[in-house]
Amino acid sequence: MVNNNFTVRVLTHYVEEQSEPDNKRYVFSYTVTIENNGGRDAQLLRRKWLVTDANEKKLVIEGEGVVGEQPVIVAGDQYTYTSGTVIETPVGVMQGHYSMQFDDDETPFTIDMAPFRLALPNILH
Repeated sequence: MVNNNFTVRVLTHYVEEQSEPDNKRYVFSYTVTIENNGGRDAQLLRRKWLVTDANEKKLVIEGEGVVGEQPVIVAGDQYTYTSGTVIETPVGVMQGHYSMQFDDDETPFTIDMAPFRLALPNILH
């Protein structure tokens, strides 16, 4: 997804060794790459996620930065991080946004994260 001259890509992975399906615990990791295609450096200040499982149970996750960092993404460069979430069903969806700020402007702006699927391998066709 491209917005505000940033491209955001996500890869998800089911973490079988940490999951316990009999206890309704499905662990997923996700790797996000944020590419700054613009001409100005920008800092990632905050994130807000909405995680929804197949039973429509919703979890809002928000806070400063990502994985303990508030990275500056230099113009023409990218930032990649990996994090994870736990849901109660084998399928779910995540979506949200990042609050950003250009290095030469104190006005925050957002980068939307299109919804992406969390799913056990081969569960969906």
